[in-house]
Amino acid sequence: MQKKILWIGLILMITSTHRLKAQYAKTDSTYKRCFVGSTIFLLGNLAATNPPGFFQLNVGYRITGKDVITVEPKTWKYAWPNGIHPFLNKSYGKAEEEFPGYIREYGVSVAYLRSLWKGLYAELNIMPTWQNFVNEDGHKIGKGFQIFNTYRTGYHIKLFKDRFFIQPSLAITHRAYHTRMPDGFKQLDDKWSKFVFGEPEFHFGFNF
Repeated sequence: MQKKILWIGLILMITSTHRLKAQYAKTDSTYKRCFVGSTIFLLGNLAATNPPGFFQLNVGYRITGKDVITVEPKTWKYAWPNGIHPFLNKSYGKAEEEFPGYIREYGVSVAYLRSLWKGLYAELNIMPTWQNFVNEDGHKIGKGFQIFNTYRTGYHIKLFKDRFFIQPSLAITHRAYHTRMPDGFKQLDDKWSKFVFGEPEFHFGFNF
């Protein structure tokens, strides 16, 4: 399911490249300053096995034509270490790397986006998250906290006279800090890097 979502995102990006002149003028007072949106990874909830119970809402404000602040409440669960690339590493989804249960996270990230050239942008996303560790019997066995950063670059593409937009991107994710995990979780997580490089993302939104 995750690979299908990636291909859908890439196809949309390729078919939309004629709209890449998406930067808003610094002095333009007519562009819509606010937007709401989410991510195409919501489709992961349709997976037949291990659905993530994922939710994300992006609420943003354009300070200027080039500077954007977004607040993003999120929640999801996962059963493999965050250090495994979900698309490029074959260890993701393997039984030997699976946690003895899963982690349910709740977070609110704050993102700053800077337009660089035409539709090209860079974004820093910082997210504190609260974690519940659940064992294979469905019982909560611990709590945790982490700071999860995302360093992203991509394109902002206007659609339908700027009523909607899409943002295909690639990201580096970074678990900058986390508290100690319960035994069984910790041993598997320690095997993997705190960074994942080249993670695809695909956001969409409605301007108002």
